[in-house]
Amino acid sequence: MTPTTSADLPTAAHRNQLLRTMMSEHAKALLAYADKLLNDRHMAEDIVQETLIRAWPHAERLYSTEGSVRGWLLTVTRNLVVDRMRSAVARHETIGAEDKDVPLPDHTGAVLASVVATGLLRRLSHEHREILLHTYLCGRTVQETARVLGIPAGTVKSRRHYALNILRAEAGKGLTPER
Repeated sequence: MTPTTSADLPTAAHRNQLLRTMMSEHAKALLAYADKLLNDRHMAEDIVQETLIRAWPHAERLYSTEGSVRGWLLTVTRNLVVDRMRSAVARHETIGAEDKDVPLPDHTGAVLASVVATGLLRRLSHEHREILLHTYLCGRTVQETARVLGIPAGTVKSRRHYALNILRAEAGKGLTPER
């Protein structure tokens, strides 16, 4: 093996010229190939740029050996596309603290409250439930409820009062510990 002298090494200017030649001869074909594989023009441009960056240190050898420069570049492009497709970025994954198990909101409390409220309301008479429906769920005043139901306002107040007392008493039974 013969020793390498500084005269044998390609100069930066020569490598830059080879890179310019490589870009002018192959960049459009590489971009079309990468774009076809990825279906994303911006990512294809990134892949072509990375391909040319990887080719730059080998430009002298690529042009001095028998073999297709374009074939080598297309192979590098395809490998970079495959790497990108397999990467976490392509799967929209991120690695960090936000990927840790995040507790999801627990809806069991709301479901339980709904079941308990439904059970309590079923214990009321139809007339008492009707008053609570109009005054609390529909947001009507006592006078509006009386007009809608065709009963006196005093009866609405009385039924609402007794309905709430029954609900409080029934709810209290479930909350107090049994002795």
